[in-house]
Amino acid sequence: MKKIATIMLMAGLSVNLLAQENDSNFPDVPGYETLKVDLHMHTVFSDGSVWPDIRVYEAVREGLDLIAMTEHLEYQPHEDDIPHPDRNRSYEIASKIAAKENLIVVPGSEITRSMPPGHSNAIFIQDANKLLKDDVLEVFREANRQGAFTFWNHPMWAYHYKDGVAKLTDLHRTLISEGLLHGIEVVNEHMFSDEALQIALDNNLTILGTSDIHGLVDWEFDIPEGGHRPLTLLFTKDRSESEIKAALKAGRTAVWFNDLLVGKEENILPLLNASLETGKLQYNEQVARVQINNKTGVTFILENLSEYTFHSHSDVIEIHPGENLIDVKTIDFKDQFELRFRVLNAVTAPKTHPEIILKVEY
Repeated sequence: MKKIATIMLMAGLSVNLLAQENDSNFPDVPGYETLKVDLHMHTVFSDGSVWPDIRVYEAVREGLDLIAMTEHLEYQPHEDDIPHPDRNRSYEIASKIAAKENLIVVPGSEITRSMPPGHSNAIFIQDANKLLKDDVLEVFREANRQGAFTFWNHPMWAYHYKDGVAKLTDLHRTLISEGLLHGIEVVNEHMFSDEALQIALDNNLTILGTSDIHGLVDWEFDIPEGGHRPLTLLFTKDRSESEIKAALKAGRTAVWFNDLLVGKEENILPLLNASLETGKLQYNEQVARVQINNKTGVTFILENLSEYTFHSHSDVIEIHPGENLIDVKTIDFKDQFELRFRVLNAVTAPKTHPEIILKVEY
């Protein structure tokens, strides 16, 4: 039976109307803290165009909780200008700056090969230099010996697949079967892939979204104009390294991409549950006015599946960040009723949107 998120809407309860000063606001979910993380980025220590401290300052300004420094291992276009035989150097610089900020920085590297397997990230590694091996299987095995979390980068990249369709190869199947590959990007920079999402679901891979930023985040994602970088939302019990790695391995993630949320139903529904709440329920004659508060920076697009129609909206409504008022034609005065919606800008599988029930009580 399809799971349904239930949100209790209690009249008379005080509502915390969150100020949307930071559009990356997301609430915690029952039992877990919601961390905002970006696990794929570059600096001048591979093919990026900024010093590592800029990546830290960008993340702090945007309210991120964790970033991973993932320079290309094999691709070093700036090596004539910035020679660095130590592939850990980018992380070392960033981590020293982050120690003064409320930001977690983890070490990583991008394993940069032609297809198969293409590009992959290994994060929480101990020494990037030991990943410089000819045999790509041995690279993944070494990363896993170091306790790494590894994931397939931009599997929809047209440079590798001209049709933009992510496809598993025999080498990817080997990596998965040996437990050497743990996640996959369903979002990378400006790309989203239904096929990558299906691969994740079919193979129990962790669903990820990353910026893969090379230049300035503000310019690439129009942040001054209200845009945002793609993020992975990670649901953790605390901020320890062991718990963060455990949450990644367990697949407790969702992806925020533009105004789209992507993830397994078991993760998306609690997030929706925590994101929407209501305050006062009032009646104007026999029309119910329901106040819905959206505690995120996402504008939710909801399709009405309930038995009631609305007084000022069609069957598709937008719930913007902050307070929203919806007039519902209940015909008669009711002490309680339910509103059922399909969340059109949330995806739990290709062409599959979760459903929520708002329980309204007077």
